[in-house]
Parts: sequence; C-alpha cells; structure tokens
Amino acid sequence: MKGPFAGLLRRDRHGRPSSEASRRSPRRGARSLLGVRSVAGQVLFLQIVVAVLLIAAAVAALALQARYDSEQDAQNRSLAAAESFADAPGTVAALKSPDPTAALQPHAEEARRGSGLDFVAVMATDGTRYADSDPELIGRRAHDIGRAAAGESITEIFEGAPSDAARAVVPVTDADGAVVGLVGAGVGVEHIGDAVNRQLPVLFGSAAAALALAVGSSALVSRRLRRQTRGLGPTEMTRMYEHHDAVLHAVREGVLITGGDGRLMLANDEARRLLELPPDTEGRHVADLGLDTDIAELLASGRAVTDEVHLAGDLLLAVNTRPTAPYGGPPGQVVTLRDTTELRAVAGTAEVARERLKMLYEAGVRIGTTLDVVRTAEELSEVAVPRFADFVTVELLDPVVGGEEPTGVHSEMRRAAVSGIREDCPLEPVGHLIRFVVPTTPMAAALRSGHAVLEPDLTIAHGWRAQDPEGADQALIYGIHSLITAPLQARGVVLGMANFWRSERPEPFEEEDLSFAEELTARAAVAIDNARRFTREHAMAVTLQRSLLPRGLPEQDALDAAYRYLPAQAGVGGDWFDVIPLPGARVALVVGDVVGHGLHAAATMGRLRTAVHNFSTLDLPPDELLGYLDELVSRIDREEGVAEGDGVTGATCLYAIYDSVSGLCSVARAGHFAPAVVRPDGTVEFPEVPVFPPLGLGGAPYETAELRLSEGSQLVLYTDGLIEHRDRDIETGLRLLHSTLAGRPDRTPEETCQAVFDAMLPPHRSDDIALLVARTRVLDPSRVADWDVPFNPAAVAPTRAACVRQLEMWGLEELVFTTELMLSELITNAIRYGSEPVHVRLLHERSLICEVSDGSSTSPHVRRAAATDEGGRGLFLVSQFAERWGTRYTPTGKVMWTEQPLDGGEQQAVGPLLDGLEDLEDLAL
Repeated sequence: MKGPFAGLLRRDRHGRPSSEASRRSPRRGARSLLGVRSVAGQVLFLQIVVAVLLIAAAVAALALQARYDSEQDAQNRSLAAAESFADAPGTVAALKSPDPTAALQPHAEEARRGSGLDFVAVMATDGTRYADSDPELIGRRAHDIGRAAAGESITEIFEGAPSDAARAVVPVTDADGAVVGLVGAGVGVEHIGDAVNRQLPVLFGSAAAALALAVGSSALVSRRLRRQTRGLGPTEMTRMYEHHDAVLHAVREGVLITGGDGRLMLANDEARRLLELPPDTEGRHVADLGLDTDIAELLASGRAVTDEVHLAGDLLLAVNTRPTAPYGGPPGQVVTLRDTTELRAVAGTAEVARERLKMLYEAGVRIGTTLDVVRTAEELSEVAVPRFADFVTVELLDPVVGGEEPTGVHSEMRRAAVSGIREDCPLEPVGHLIRFVVPTTPMAAALRSGHAVLEPDLTIAHGWRAQDPEGADQALIYGIHSLITAPLQARGVVLGMANFWRSERPEPFEEEDLSFAEELTARAAVAIDNARRFTREHAMAVTLQRSLLPRGLPEQDALDAAYRYLPAQAGVGGDWFDVIPLPGARVALVVGDVVGHGLHAAATMGRLRTAVHNFSTLDLPPDELLGYLDELVSRIDREEGVAEGDGVTGATCLYAIYDSVSGLCSVARAGHFAPAVVRPDGTVEFPEVPVFPPLGLGGAPYETAELRLSEGSQLVLYTDGLIEHRDRDIETGLRLLHSTLAGRPDRTPEETCQAVFDAMLPPHRSDDIALLVARTRVLDPSRVADWDVPFNPAAVAPTRAACVRQLEMWGLEELVFTTELMLSELITNAIRYGSEPVHVRLLHERSLICEVSDGSSTSPHVRRAAATDEGGRGLFLVSQFAERWGTRYTPTGKVMWTEQPLDGGEQQAVGPLLDGLEDLEDLAL
C-alpha cells in the first residue's frame, strides 16, 4: 500500500503482506472493477452514477433552455412582424375602408410568407378578424386582446382556439394616437417543438461523449485506487486504519512525517509531548513550530540520521530519520524520537564540553585580533565573561606591556584588564600594581607550579586572605566565592596572570574547569606574546625611522617650512622628507616613500635619504639627481634582492630646488605624486610635472619642470598615506586636499599642516604619512649685485674694487679683506683656465655668498703646493677663508662659490700663505 500508512501493514517472513486481501485467490483479484465489494469498485460505481445523474440533468437543462430560447425567438419574430405590419403605410387607411378584409387579406398573406410565421391576422379593436392566414377565421373574434386594444403591445405563449402558439398582438393607431385596429402574428407551438427536436441529437451525442469520458476517467482512478488499497473492502480498510491509529498513538516513541517541502504532515501524541508541539501543527513548516534550532535544522535538511542526539528543552532525544520516497510514499521523511532521559547526566557533560569547545573556538577568533598587548589581555577577559566566570582580571609584567622580554621577579605585575557582569566589583582597577608576596596565595602557587590553581571556596581560603585581608573581606561581602588563577606562559616564560572569579553564579569552580582555564590562558598567552614581539619590533622600527628622519629643519632664508610625520599604526613604513640648504640662496625639498613596512623599509629609507644628501652636495639638478638615485636603487636590488628576497624596487621620490633669487622652482619626480601649489590669491593647483616610473625600474632619463612661484606661495609635498586609504580612493583624497588648501593663503606653514591633518587624517593608518609645507621667500634685489667681467686679466682689479664698494654699501667692511682675496683668486682662475663669459655675483643673505661663473666645465681642485712652487695655493687659501665653498655646474659652464659668515667668523692662521699673494697682486695690476 502506498501512502503514509504503507509501513504499518504486517508482512510475513518473506516480506509479503499478510492481510486478508493478500491471501485472496488470483481469481478474486481479477474481478471486474464494477464489483462493489472492494473500495475501488464502490468508488467506480458511485462515480458512474454521479456522472449519469449529472449528465442527465445537464441534458434536461439544455433541452429546456433550447425550448425556452425557441419560444423567445418565436415571440420576438412575431412581435417584429406585427409591428412592421401595423406601421406599414396604408394599414390605417385599409382599416377605415368600407371593406377592410378585401384591402388587408392579400397583404397579411404576403407578410406571413415573408416573415416565415404561421399566421398574421388583422383585427378590429374588439378582436373581430378582418384578415387572417386561415380564411375560415375571418369574422371570428380573437381572445385575450384587451391589453392590446388599450394600446399596449403584448407577446405571449397563447393556449386556446384555434391553436396554441407563440404570438404577438400590437395596436394600430391613427395620426391622433387612437387605436383603430390590432395586428396579431405568431408561430404554432408544434413548430417550436420541431426546432428543439432538431437539437436533441447534438445534445444526446454530447451527453454520450461526456458519459464515456467520465466512465473512462473513473475507471483509471478506480484502477489506481485499487492498486493503492490492494483490493481491500471498506470493513478491512476501517479495521486497518483503526489498527494504525492504535499503534501510532499508543507507542512510547514519537513519530513525525514531514513532506518534501519541510511541512509537518503527521505527529503522534508522543511526538507532541516530547517536542511540546501546539495543537495546530499539521501543515506548518518545521521552522515555524518553535523547535530547538538543532532539531529544526535536522528536520528541514532531509538528511537521514540514526540515533543522533539532540536537546529539546530539558529532554535529550535520540532522533532517527528516513526518507519516505523509497517505500512508495511522496517525497518526505519519517522521523522517530526516543526520550533518553536516563542519559541526562551524560547530556549535561556533553553540553558543557560542547560549550567549552565553542568558547575555545571563539577565543581563537576573538583573542589576538590586534597586535596590541593590552587589548589582547582585554579580549581574554571579555571571552570568559559571563559563560565561564563572572569576573576576570588579567595582570601582565611591566616589560611585557612595553614589548620587552619579561625580566625581573614575577611577584609584581600590572593589572591590564578587568571584565565582569557588573561595573562595581571590588577588585583592583586597571593600572594597579599587584604583588604576590605571600607564598600561600593561589597566585603564588600557580606561578611556582606553572599550572592553574583552584580555590573552590574563598570563604575558607586563608592563604588567599593573607595577601590582602581587607580587600578579601570586601570581595566576600560583594559575593565573590570561587577562584581559578592561571599563569600566562609562552615558550616557557611567564608573561602574566589570569584570574577567574565567580559571584553571581552559585556553583563553585570544579576540577574539570582547571583544564579549560589552562587551555584558554595558553591560547591567550601566545597571542599576548605575539603582540609583545610586534610591539617591540614596531618600537624598534619607529626608533630607527625617527633617528633617520630629520629632527628639525635647517636654518635657511629661502623658505618658511613646517612638516608632519606619523608612522603607520600597524608598522612603520619607508616615508621620508628633507629640507636641504643649497648654495646660492637655494634650498632642496625632498619627499620619498619606500614600499613596504618594518625594519627593512626604515633602513632602506635611511640609505636613500643619505644618498640624496650626498648627491645634493654635488649640486646636481633634480633630473640628474633622480637618475643617480635610480642607479643606486637598481644596484641595491641586484646585490640584496636575490640574497634576501626583498629588494627596494618601488621606492618613489620627488626632488625640488627652489631659488629665492629668481623665484624659480625645478621639480622632478619618480613615481611620486605631484606637489600642490597654493598661490598668494588662495587658488590651488597641481602643476603638470612629468611623471616617471619609481626608482629602480630604469627607463628613460628623468625630466625637470620649471615652476615660477611668487613670494608667499606655498609648496605642499606629501606621501600617498595622506590621500589614499581603504575608505578613500586617490581622486577623492586629492579633491579633499584641494578643498582644504584653497581659500586660505594667509595660513602659516604650521597652520597649513595642522589644517590638512585635521581634515584628512584617516581613523586607521595603514601607511606612513609625511607632509612638508614650504612658503616661498624672494631675496630683495637690493641684496643682489652682479657684474660681467671682460675676459682679460686686467679686469680683475676693477671688478674687485666694485665688489669692495658694494660690501661697504651693505655695511660689511669686516669682510672686505677676505672677500678681495677670494674674488681675486676665483676671477683669476676663471680667466686663466676657463672660458667666456665670466660673471660675478654677490648675495647678501644669511651669509655673504660670492659666485664666479665662466663658460668652462673644467673642475678646479685644491692641491698642496711645495715650498718651491710659484702657484697652486689659491684654492687652498679660498678654502681657509670661506666657511663653505664649492663648484656647481650649469648648462653653460660652472659656478665657483663661497660663503662667509656676516660676523667675519674666526679665521685660521694663514700667514705663511700670504707670501703667495704676490702672484695675485701681479695679476691684478
């Protein structure tokens, strides 16, 4: 038998059904479906009877409807013909003529034939016929015409003499509206029946087809039902279902049947009791029955299980599920539930173990989410509250908090975290120094043994009270009654201590809780140690990086500068900046970024910054300096990248030189963002500076862009950490920087730095941020003097005299002697060893700057002259009198320059060298 009761039929030892129907002979099973002893036969007989009755009723209704429609049609045609005849021209005149019959009879007969009616009659107002299709009726009176004589048109099924008919009688009125006669027309009833009889074959044919279809479909349904019921009769079926209900509701095992869509189809009394199901459960989805999550998910999943244990309220149920489809039923499953109350104790242990495993899993996920030592300790305390303890305190050694290796005695720790179910606990707060000086305390015992220690009842724990009697009394009054203390150890080294306290929960800690506490603290100790190591490495990297970055800005008069630098929160990177004074009242601005984080990035940044300083002493233009820096990075990559697997490819750099005399700024960049320029009117622009690949990738030579900056302009240099992070793309960052800088040209560089950081600093810094803001100055033209020198040794003396006069105008008489000596030597060398044109320039800035340029690129060198040498002492003399001196090359030649302090400074003893001045004097004459 198919259906939900198939499994309840008893079977013999060979698996065959043992019911009465299965023991019948094959002859009994082959009976006609019309037999009425089986349920299938009765259903077929009843279906055929119902079909016959319905079809007969339908045929009768259709026949009556056809007759009714025929009568209505006859009446409508009669009415139309009578009205047409009554309204025809001449009808009124014929009625008023002396012989109405002679005038109307031909027309009446013609109208009858034209309309297809059985009769057309014209009558006087009293019903006397003037004309009729049957001449024998002329002169005889018609019946039931009173309403028509009163002026009303009537249609009816007339029964009476001369014959039954569907007739219509309409009045004929003259021009005054007076009724002058009547016109009657109609169809005999026998003719109406003929029309209905013509439709009967169609009706009976349709009825026969419908009956055949009903009998065929009933036979198919009966045949399927016969297979379902296996030929059982009503009595047998009733008895079987009674047995089924008795078994289903009498067994002490819950039975559920669910459909393929997860809806509950059947539940016995035991299942309702075990699962506490409401009365109206059938037809509802298992997820809507209020079951425990595990059981609801199991029932909805449709998977087959055997004796799978699930908690249902306070009961522990063994659940078995099997699909119904393999046994002939619709898609679904049969679920049996067995109450295993005797395993309740085991269930409690299993639940506790499962909860502990779940907590350990959560601890692995929640502890150590950051690389912060204190935050990791807080996460440990938060995981254990309230499921394991009511309060948790964590103490750490002071060196651990700072990222150092734990050293010194372990009897003093700093409280790092406190978590609990309430805020008013009497335990020492965070930051308090905890001492374990009494050896009888459980904390001291845990530190000695290296394992967790249990104090189930603190009211009798005298060793715990000995440490702090007053504090212990307050804790007991508060309700704290049980304690587990466990050392935090990693790599065999004690990092701190974790204490688990219970107050609200009445049951004390037990021995089984020790292993869980140790496992929990072991996992936390590893996370704390990792955070400690990271803290130490991060501190070292920050220290290294800050030592490599400038600690202040050098003194110079070309720019007013300010800066900001912040390392990444997760680890330092390789961002750097620099302000480098250059000769000639110029200054270099540098911003760079080494891709990566950590010590390697910081060390690489220091190497690149040092290289930039060294290259800048050569006074190279920005494009050439970046070219040399690119070669250096490529060489570092080749030498270290293969061996260490970590090159520095990806470093970016922007190098700019600002000349305070001309107001020109030369900029070149390698993979870096272009600077922002704030004009004196408050407008902001990002100038077009040719961009080239980062350092170390090689490629085409770098190019320099020339920017003319008015005095008071601000040049803003930055790294990508300022404008780009995970919540903001580059375009958005640049727009935000533009809006922050615009409209406020009056800000000082320091105020600009603060405004940019206030507006753009991200909440979490994943990269370093470097910002450098410089406001330009222009040297007063009155502090600049220059002369073109003819290419003739005789021009040395006049030029020297002009320079002396300029120094006197500036009030620098103290520098006249030394300046004369140096200018004489430099101009003489330019004329003797250089080429045209020769030019001299004096700059009165923070120091006195003397510049002599010529068209030759020959590099002069200082050498030590022998006692017998006639020359060779000039540059040595210059180096002794000048505070700084050097050579820089230009596209048209070179410039020899010197710098002297304005106060004259302390000059070295150069008396022995003055003997060589005779050569200079000779050249000057």
